[in-house]
Amino acid sequence: MERDPYPLYRTLREGFPVVRDELLGAWLLSRYADVRAALVATRPGAAGPRPSPAHLRLLEPALRSSAERTAFVLARRIAGRREVDLVAEFSAWLPAAATVAALGLPWEDAARVQEWCRTGHPQSDASHPELAALLRPHVERRRAHPGADLLSALCGARVDGQALSEATVTGLAGTLLTGGGETTALALASFLANLLDHPAQLDLVRARPGLIPGAWAESLRRDPPAPVVLRRATAPITLGGTTLPAGAVVACLIGSAGRDPFRFADPDRYDIFRAGQHLCPVSPLAGLVAECGLRALLDAMPGLRWAPGFRPAPRGLMARAPRLLLVRPS
Repeated sequence: MERDPYPLYRTLREGFPVVRDELLGAWLLSRYADVRAALVATRPGAAGPRPSPAHLRLLEPALRSSAERTAFVLARRIAGRREVDLVAEFSAWLPAAATVAALGLPWEDAARVQEWCRTGHPQSDASHPELAALLRPHVERRRAHPGADLLSALCGARVDGQALSEATVTGLAGTLLTGGGETTALALASFLANLLDHPAQLDLVRARPGLIPGAWAESLRRDPPAPVVLRRATAPITLGGTTLPAGAVVACLIGSAGRDPFRFADPDRYDIFRAGQHLCPVSPLAGLVAECGLRALLDAMPGLRWAPGFRPAPRGLMARAPRLLLVRPS
């Protein structure tokens, strides 16, 4: 199952599209239409702070600048090697390092954040004591002595005429640090694997960078980093002819929905020109980090390709991506 869950997903879609899993204690949804409806009608099982459109406008410029610089440094550091693992040397580091740099936190915090995200601790909740303890003194210093970093910008920002509260500042910073960490790293690894698996499409993206957002969305559809998303019904909901009670835990099989042949033609194929909506709930800022990362790699490594004999092997049920990407930079 960890190696290849797709045969099971196919069986569920075809014969058991809405089924109770007693071991998981949840209703499994496997068809695109049901998963999409459930994501709209339910709430996350563990809600964390989510940036509003106004907050995103504050965050995006600083994160883009930081991601560009961080990706450039990481890519140039490995460009001269004969062979390199892009997971260990690039995709696992870029999201956390870019966010830490954007916030103006010490570089050594990147390793701590990466480890937190890798182990799922702390959760994407800025109220977590360890994360709050990391951020609180920095927020206090930025309020007293603002600098040119994103944390200072958040401390001094006003939305609808109101200054952001300390809880909001800490929440947004915490969401960036944790929400943009491991999930984005996994998604970036799958994104790079899909493009390297399709050299002709990689060449198109190299020649036409405007195709990157579509290539990213297609990778999230085909290989989401979170194939299973747990939600809770706030009211009775009917899906696939079955009515689930209020409070029911719903397991949205994103990995199955993204390959539903009733929604996507030839769904196992990676196609950067495919027009379609992905359901993977990654941060809206993750695509920005992925774009900066891909641009830096292609600039630093014009001949980027798989190492001889290597094939990526995605694995994982709740968090899925290749854990090794051996490439030749030139």
